[in-house]
Amino acid sequence: MNLIISASLEIPLNEIEISAVRAHGPGGQHVNKSATAVHLRFDINNSSLPEFYKKKLLSFHDKRISKDGVIIIKSQDYRSQYQNKEEALTRLKELILRAVKKRKKRKPTRPTAASQKKRVEKKIKRGQLKRLRDRVKDIE
Repeated sequence: MNLIISASLEIPLNEIEISAVRAHGPGGQHVNKSATAVHLRFDINNSSLPEFYKKKLLSFHDKRISKDGVIIIKSQDYRSQYQNKEEALTRLKELILRAVKKRKKRKPTRPTAASQKKRVEKKIKRGQLKRLRDRVKDIE
């Protein structure tokens, strides 16, 4: 069985280390005796991902990627271990897709002549208003 990332990319599940741990937080006795939270670990360098994906992931700035190139995801939203496992795998898939997504290049723009003129007029008007607030000088 594999984790399907895209039509042309799959990750074998044996490359993904999943361990069950106890969740913290409210939940009474259930949370104290059952390991429903899931820790997912995925080593980027030792995976079967293409080099392009590895480079993009290692240069991607995300707190879930350690300095050693290991993605660590903890899922504890659900009371079921199975649902938490599915959630963690989904988050891994989304992280990989977001890292390789091509960003739009920003086109530098310039303010229009009309907007520049409007700005200057606004400044002049504001200055006049402030001058009107000044002390009244005696006229003789």
